[in-house]
Amino acid sequence: MLLEVEQLAIAYGDAPAVWDASLAVGPGEIVAVIGPNGAGKTTLVNTIAGLLRSRSGALRFEGADLAAVPPHLVCRLGIALVPEGRRLFTRMSVEENLEMGCYRGEARRARGTSLERVYGLFPILRARRRQVAGALSGGQQQMVAIGRALMARPKLLLLDEPSLGLAPAVVDQMFETVRAINAEGVAILLVEQNVVRALDSAVRAYVLEEGRIVASGAPAILRQQSRIRQAYLGLRDDQDDTTP
Repeated sequence: MLLEVEQLAIAYGDAPAVWDASLAVGPGEIVAVIGPNGAGKTTLVNTIAGLLRSRSGALRFEGADLAAVPPHLVCRLGIALVPEGRRLFTRMSVEENLEMGCYRGEARRARGTSLERVYGLFPILRARRRQVAGALSGGQQQMVAIGRALMARPKLLLLDEPSLGLAPAVVDQMFETVRAINAEGVAILLVEQNVVRALDSAVRAYVLEEGRIVASGAPAILRQQSRIRQAYLGLRDDQDDTTP
């Protein structure tokens, strides 16, 4: 496996946020983590990215112990995060924001190639490359956030609520881009409240509730579970995903 999380426990001081969480992402996979607000999804993904430290459990990337890696070196291993809310430098230009993603040596040397890759995925960003990021629409800002992460040339892309606040048509485009990135060989851990879209994209999904993973498996299997259908898909047992 590319990423292995085993019985992970994370706390803020004395307050537990995630506990006994186990999941895995293989090379080239899209894996989803779904669940309600406050379930611990962002805490989990931020810990994988090195922004938080776990209290116990194992966290491995290509066999390396992530707990032993200084936070500023996690990206060097091949992990990049697109955080919830995008967190762009709004007074800097689009291209300056993108270049923030390739500060490490190997990525910096591939700057030109990576920029062309990002502009190929998001042609509008080429046209807007000199504009300040704060002047862009929400969807365009999300493109910049994803592009910035891709500039690091990751093996694993962590996407935290990428569809949050976006118009439906933009959400369609965003998920198409996620699949295009994955088709290039980048593994993706997708944290997403849009459960239908997440399950449509993933090969495997984990349901996180109140800090615990309460269900996991292939999307087709999860869709058959009454609790998942009612709580996350808004369906009765006699309905399917296509019922209007």
